[in-house]
Amino acid sequence: MATSVRASVSQILRNKDDTGDEEEEPKKKSREDWRKAKELEEARKAGTAPAAVDETGKDINPHIPQYISSAPWYYGTSGPTLKHQRPQADREGQFTRLDTYYNKGVDTTKIATKYRKGACENCGALTHKKKDCLERPRKIGAKFTNAAIAPDEMDQPDLNLSYDGKRDRWNGYDPEQHKAIIEEYQKVEEAKRELRAKKLEQDPTATKGDEKEEEDEDKYVDEVDMPGTKVDSKQRITVRNLRIREDTAKYLRNLDPNSAYYDPKTRSMRDNPNPGATESEYLGENFVRFSGDTRSHGAAQLFAWEAHARGLDVHLLAEPTKLQLLQRQYDERKSQLKTQVKESVLEKYGGAEHLKVPPKELLLAQSEVFTRYNRDGTLVQGPEKQLAKSKYEEDVLINNHTTVWGSYWRDGQWGYKCCHSFIKMSYCVGEAGKSVVIDVPEEKKEIKEKKEKEPAKTEKSSSSESSSSSSSSSDSETDTRTKTEKTSKKKKNKKKAKKKKKKAQKKEKNAEDKLKKALEEEVRQQKRAEHLLSVDERKRPYNSMYEVKAPTEEEMEAYMMKRRREEDPMSQFM
Repeated sequence: MATSVRASVSQILRNKDDTGDEEEEPKKKSREDWRKAKELEEARKAGTAPAAVDETGKDINPHIPQYISSAPWYYGTSGPTLKHQRPQADREGQFTRLDTYYNKGVDTTKIATKYRKGACENCGALTHKKKDCLERPRKIGAKFTNAAIAPDEMDQPDLNLSYDGKRDRWNGYDPEQHKAIIEEYQKVEEAKRELRAKKLEQDPTATKGDEKEEEDEDKYVDEVDMPGTKVDSKQRITVRNLRIREDTAKYLRNLDPNSAYYDPKTRSMRDNPNPGATESEYLGENFVRFSGDTRSHGAAQLFAWEAHARGLDVHLLAEPTKLQLLQRQYDERKSQLKTQVKESVLEKYGGAEHLKVPPKELLLAQSEVFTRYNRDGTLVQGPEKQLAKSKYEEDVLINNHTTVWGSYWRDGQWGYKCCHSFIKMSYCVGEAGKSVVIDVPEEKKEIKEKKEKEPAKTEKSSSSESSSSSSSSSDSETDTRTKTEKTSKKKKNKKKAKKKKKKAQKKEKNAEDKLKKALEEEVRQQKRAEHLLSVDERKRPYNSMYEVKAPTEEEMEAYMMKRRREEDPMSQFM
């Protein structure tokens, strides 16, 4: 750390005026001085020379870089210092002490007996007005009664709390409050001792064990852990139901994929992973779940819910003894009613001998369930597991198809994979149908072009027929009239016919042009749709799958001509 003293120009001039010597100006350092300063700095860093000392007598770390240790020229330092890097006293904020806080409660030292001017009209306190009063509105305020005038609130200081002061949870806490709690507890303990002493005087045979039982049982409830939890006070972590690392994991008990199902989310395996084994350490969670008192506990819980739904105030955990007695009484009455009904029916109709029959399995020595046993009597193969079935039909093949509908997809349409047919409920022709389906689109185009040309021809012929018929009718009418009228009418009719022909031709031409454009647009839209369907969903442009405007008549006609008719079974063979 190179410590160089920087003096301002005004300081130099002031020193010059005070001393009156022109020779005491700061001299420029020579090369030798620079070398000595460098050697001293290296020695301080190595620890062979003592460190520099600031104005307060503290050592300055020699490894601090020069741009931090050197003070600016306007700071006015006379030696090495780090004071300019420390917080400045004139810039630091003045915060209130931690022992000062807002006053709580009301000022009970001054009690007013008469209403004061400017006080609350409701309660009589000077520190707030009537609209800010938190007391219950009186029927007649303290302004008129001069009775029960409330004490004034404390004057709150203007606190400027620091960052830690705002977040201090014990700021403003009065230790006297805790003393009051301790005193109250001591009074309760003394009252208990007096009660015990009176009981001993009345019954001197009472033992110390009876006294301990009478103590408050809830005193140590907070120290008890919940069942199924492990609380480590050092780590402050609660761990629930973690297996011991040395134990074998459940999914490693049987590696057969068709064995008991293991749920990785809940880490549970309900069935027995080794059902054929005579001795096994793990028999599945259902074995533990439905053994012992778990069944009776579940039945008790169900009885408690049903009783509560019918208006009985009973709870399994709060009042277990009451619930057990109620359940026992209920079961006894239920069994009595059953036996009474059974006996009454047998007395009336008879047939008690038919009830004393062994089960069907023992009578016929057979059952529909196939089971296989070893020589030692252990079960080898039991009843097959019932697989969960969907409500929809699965793997139903119809009309000679070997695959289901939807197993094949091409050009935005679903079909059968076995014959590449896009018609649902069609008959499968096997491999022969694949070649036919591929050649269909080209044949369809030629047929549609022919259909487009035919309506144009029929419209032209019909227009010519209408014009000839109109001219013949006009000639028959003009025979009865004069030649002048005939000539004028003929000219008019000819002009009208020409105009009609021109209009019809224009309409036909416009309709044909519009239809052609619509057909081209439909083909272009189909290609665009196929392209968009082939592109990844995330790369499709926004709102690319539909147009906002309504389609025109020409567009609807082009769509009807170009669309695939699924209901026509011969559409692919035309």
